[in-house]
Amino acid sequence: MFVLLIHYHLMEDDSNVDEIRVGLEKKLDAMVLRELYGKSKTAPTEEEREKARQEYLDRRGIPDRFRW
Repeated sequence: MFVLLIHYHLMEDDSNVDEIRVGLEKKLDAMVLRELYGKSKTAPTEEEREKARQEYLDRRGIPDRFRW
């Protein structure tokens, strides 16, 4: 990914734009999931922790029957 970004910005090679876009979207999704997971463990109130946990599980695609 890093090399593709270097080629895109420095060499103006836009042949891999779709691959770069997919990679950056995956990274952003991973960052959001990590933030939600952290909030589900460290939020100041139980209500906030549960809300973050539910959103995390929804984004991960965990079915309701596998949740506790």
